[in-house]
Amino acid sequence: MTTAIPFLMFEGRAEEALTFYCETVPGSRILDLQRYDAKGPGKEGSVSMARAEIAGLKVMAFDSPVHHAFTFTPALSLFVDCASEAEQERLVATLGEGGGALMPLDNYGFSRRFAWVNDRFGVSWQINLP
Repeated sequence: MTTAIPFLMFEGRAEEALTFYCETVPGSRILDLQRYDAKGPGKEGSVSMARAEIAGLKVMAFDSPVHHAFTFTPALSLFVDCASEAEQERLVATLGEGGGALMPLDNYGFSRRFAWVNDRFGVSWQINLP
């Protein structure tokens, strides 16, 4: 069966980011994590491949052994529907800390409570209360 999974490319912070997401977003966990060894091609101990489940969404991530002139863009984001206002406020505050708000928590017409933030790793999150 053909499948598609979001893939997050970091440069040395994949494990930190996945741990942060799994501690922050309910129903999340790291499924497996493999590291580069002394033979490389990445820095020894950094993530060669990881799989996680974030609120039921499976994602893959790794630390690129190659430096790139780009990072994440808000054009691709993780969209989270929250169960309560309290959960939404916590996620917006926690995920947005050290990042920035693209759309502060508000009623935008298409949603009664919505926010869009970049986290400290550069990943973009749309946080909705349906």
